[in-house]
Order: sequence, then structure tokens, then C-alpha cells
Amino acid sequence: MKDPNSLNKRAKEYVNEVKQCRNNLSVLSRQQQSGDVWQPPSHSEYKLNFDAALFSGLDRSGFGAIIRNNKGEVMAAMSVSGPKVSSSDEAELLACRRAIEFAVDAGFSRLIFEGDNCNVIQAISSSSENYSLLGNVINDIRHLLWGL
Repeated sequence: MKDPNSLNKRAKEYVNEVKQCRNNLSVLSRQQQSGDVWQPPSHSEYKLNFDAALFSGLDRSGFGAIIRNNKGEVMAAMSVSGPKVSSSDEAELLACRRAIEFAVDAGFSRLIFEGDNCNVIQAISSSSENYSLLGNVINDIRHLLWGL
């Protein structure tokens, strides 16, 4: 049990943080930024979109994934808390690996993967060996994909 006064104080801090973020950010819709519009998969496939978020003040990251059918209907979704990471590329790679694990556990095998970090997509798609610090995560992802 926590003291109600401390919970009220934390809630006020979060509200102030949200207000401050709104003042500092100018958000455009994804369509306005890139001109891309989500395209559905074929009738026999599903599309898995994954993303990551960094919470530097909390020393945490977060991962999310959504699987949709050809009508755009949500078939499965997940969001999980992740570890502190050193870069957005690391967070996106960890999100991708977790999303694939989620999709396999949920029983999906015919998937199109979609993420918004071109470095991650290129690293995973490359046939070259990856010797970077994140090469072991990239190899994990490739191994999971080969199992589909």
C-alpha cells in the first residue's frame, strides 16, 4: 500500500510532464510525414507491425506489436516493458525479436513484417554477417524468421 498523498503527487508530476511534452513537440500524422499509407497483406497472410519506445527518465524501454489480417482487423496485439537501451536501433531490434516471438507463440506463420526503422530492416534483410554490438540480436531475429 502506498500513501495516497504520494500517489497524488506522482499523478500531478505525470500530468505536468505530458503538458510539457505537448508544448515541446509538434506532431504530424504518419501519413503527412512520409506519404505512406498502410497496405493490407494478401488474403493468405497477416501483417505484423512492431515498434519501440524509449523512456529515458525511467531507464526502461517498451515494445509493441500488432498483427492484422487483410481487412485491417486486429488479430493479436501485445505491449511489454523492456530494459534500458543505449540507442533507438537497439530498442527497435529488441522490439522486432520480441514481436516475432509473440507471433510464433500466438500461432502465426505467414507474416509480413513491418517496422519504421530502416537501419533495423536493412540489418535483418541483409545476407551479410553482422559483427556489430547488436549482431547477436540480429542473428536471433534471422534464426526466428527461418523457423517460420
